[in-house]
Amino acid sequence: MWPWAHLGLGYLLFRATPAGRTRPIDGVAVLALAFGTQFPDLVDKPLAWYLGVLPSGRSLAHSVLTLVVVVGAVAVVARRRGRPSAAYGFAVGYVSHLVGDAYGHVLAGDFRQLTFLGWPLTPVADYGDEPGLLYRLQHLVVEPQVAFGLALAAAVLALWLRDGAPGLVELRGLGRWTADRLGRSADRW
Repeated sequence: MWPWAHLGLGYLLFRATPAGRTRPIDGVAVLALAFGTQFPDLVDKPLAWYLGVLPSGRSLAHSVLTLVVVVGAVAVVARRRGRPSAAYGFAVGYVSHLVGDAYGHVLAGDFRQLTFLGWPLTPVADYGDEPGLLYRLQHLVVEPQVAFGLALAAAVLALWLRDGAPGLVELRGLGRWTADRLGRSADRW
């Protein structure tokens, strides 16, 4: 699944939960959700494709074992900071990513390809050559699965806008906070 499809699926699943049906929707939870939908690939792809540390782009962070540990740690930190909704959003996003990577294999009845969910207790499936992101983007073909992902992302973008673009205000605030911190750091030099 491409990043935009993971994001779309995550937002739809979040909207189906009680937290996603509240009004207004918690922007912090949506930002955490967005990060959670990308987290497994942000960890595994660089470590496998570019550094060769992991056996596959679907291994460490795509494992349910890692999901439990990471979501547990995020929940502890979020609770201490008074933001349990952030942990919830991140967890929904993370779970939706694994669902998005697994559903095609489940529908095809190819359960051997799901071993990444149990890594390192189960070996990862052989996905063959795993070229990097730039190669994949340069050779992207809009086949039915890609077209579905793009359509899903477009529909969810419309839904997100209809919901009032939750998370946008918080994202702007995060940008200002980061710029302020970087400015202070630069002043020290």
